[in-house]
Amino acid sequence: MIKADLHLHSVLSPCGDIEMTPSFIIRRAREKNLGMIAVTDHNSTRGYEEIARIGRREGVAVMCGAEITTREEVHVVAIVNENAREEFQLWLDRYLPKIPNREDIFGYQLVVNEFEEVIYQEPYLLLSALDRSIDQVEEFIHSLGGIFIPAHIDKLQNSITSQLGFVPKGIKADALELSYRSDLQLLLKKYPWIENYTFVRSSDAHYPDDFGDVFSVFDIQEPSFEALKEALKLKKVIL
Repeated sequence: MIKADLHLHSVLSPCGDIEMTPSFIIRRAREKNLGMIAVTDHNSTRGYEEIARIGRREGVAVMCGAEITTREEVHVVAIVNENAREEFQLWLDRYLPKIPNREDIFGYQLVVNEFEEVIYQEPYLLLSALDRSIDQVEEFIHSLGGIFIPAHIDKLQNSITSQLGFVPKGIKADALELSYRSDLQLLLKKYPWIENYTFVRSSDAHYPDDFGDVFSVFDIQEPSFEALKEALKLKKVIL
């Protein structure tokens, strides 16, 4: 059994706290006995490599992901094998609108190293919606062999339920994500069409105090990307 949080943000996300650095994320994951995490900054994977490097040293498996905003303003957690990261990032860059970030309004978008030195600053606003529909996002992520999870489906904004009210026909969601405050039984009554899906619960942490206490438990022997995919397929998840 492995505890995992598949949705969290680093200092690269403009809404992410300045304390969500690679070193802090791995340290907190170890303190909370999380064996697996997924770095899912808004529309970017550029913060992944440094966090994964520290994670390998400290015994925390780090999955490569992003929280994508679709054209419909639906948030989706996408996770790919690390060998697909470059292709994934090129696709994100291609469809992210070239709107300059305003740090004074939205916050900084930084990649920092283990010593909190800035090694990259994203110039374009990562909170923008990609010029891709939810169908196109799902198709691309699965073309990479990745994992496609509509995010925080219980929220009243930027969720598949708030924006669309349903999962479009033909969309193959590997799971549906619940936020920390959601009641699954109440959701099943409200949205009976979700009953056959696999569910995960994640923190969507942007601040230090939000990270570490919300997670899912996966019935897997090792914290790998392929094991995670199989567990989702077989519904080997405990909320």
